Amino acid sequence: MLDRGRVAATAGCLRLITVDEALARLEAEISPLAIEEAALACATGRVLAEPVTARSAAPRMAVAAMDGYAVLDASTSPDEPIRVVGESRAGLSFSGEVGPGEAARIFTGAPMPKGTDRCIMQEYAEREGGIVRFAEGYGPGWHVRSAGSDFAAGDVLLEAGTRLSPRAMIAAAAADQATVQVHAQPKVAIIGTGDELALPGLAHLRADAIPESVTLGIAAMAEQAGARIVDRVVGEDALPALERLAGKVLDLADVVIVTGGASVGERDFAKPMFAPHGLELLFAKVAMKPGKPVWLGRAKGKWVLGLPGNPTSAMVTARLFLVPLLAKLQGQAIGKVLHWRELPLEGTIPETGNRETFTRASWGERGLRPLSNQESGAQAALAQADWLIRCTPGGSARASGDMVVATEF
Repeated sequence: MLDRGRVAATAGCLRLITVDEALARLEAEISPLAIEEAALACATGRVLAEPVTARSAAPRMAVAAMDGYAVLDASTSPDEPIRVVGESRAGLSFSGEVGPGEAARIFTGAPMPKGTDRCIMQEYAEREGGIVRFAEGYGPGWHVRSAGSDFAAGDVLLEAGTRLSPRAMIAAAAADQATVQVHAQPKVAIIGTGDELALPGLAHLRADAIPESVTLGIAAMAEQAGARIVDRVVGEDALPALERLAGKVLDLADVVIVTGGASVGERDFAKPMFAPHGLELLFAKVAMKPGKPVWLGRAKGKWVLGLPGNPTSAMVTARLFLVPLLAKLQGQAIGKVLHWRELPLEGTIPETGNRETFTRASWGERGLRPLSNQESGAQAALAQADWLIRCTPGGSARASGDMVVATEF
């Protein structure tokens, strides 16, 4: 049993609280990790600690938006012979000036030569040697991107708190920045508990063993949220050994996740294993289904998140608490990673009990389709679960066509 004298917690931290209360405590208590400089080429997936501003405008000068011929529109007429006096290519612009009755061959992205204001697409041109003629009605549009039409020098292209996705990497590079200021990548260690657990591929060798699946899923979710996994281990159900393991991983990681052993049974060691290291609880249990035993605390200045051992319960609580925790450590607000939206239901949901319920669902033809297996220990169904539907305590049954509140799983 948990020796409550060894784990520091106020009465408010030990009571059953709502999901919103737990998230509010997380939002209030967790501060971002240190800021560091990173080479842009190595910063994919990192979160900006400072805005990215453009060193110069884009484009820096007027450029052609199409392949064709640069001309002065006022001195150009259909079917009139126009003398081609040069060529402008991206990276090798025409240095001369184009006069009336003249044109310069030009390619997409090349600077418009001095004296020109229009690019006539090559599809409307007929060239013989150094002379070009343009067909009657040579197409709408001037096909010129003016200087600064994308952004101006000094414009903020990416705000602080932006995760550098592939699309954001394009913008950062376009700003002509070789390095960016980012928050340190959270280091995460994961401990699975349970003597019944065996590595995948070995469980069939023991009649009483089950494959250890939960820590793999949690590690994948943490990495997607920007973390770096520094250790992932399964500990034996012996408190002295678990206490030593806890001390080891606390020295390695910013966040330690322990799966299983989160209840109050005689062999539930998730909290006691951190007691010698000064565990202080932020919350001890949450009024939710699945996942009531989830808890969060600090030990040796590091965050410790306790997740239920059942796979579905672990993944649901990780999505609702681990992902926001990692976001906060990287300088993001919880709302950046936990988007609740109203969507139509395709199927039915029974009335809920006295705890907030998170129903796993996939996207059907007309809306969210609840999975048939909602057991907390279900594993095969997790592969089809793309959404979590949030059902309030005491909520009435829901039918197809009803609007429900959900977030991506």
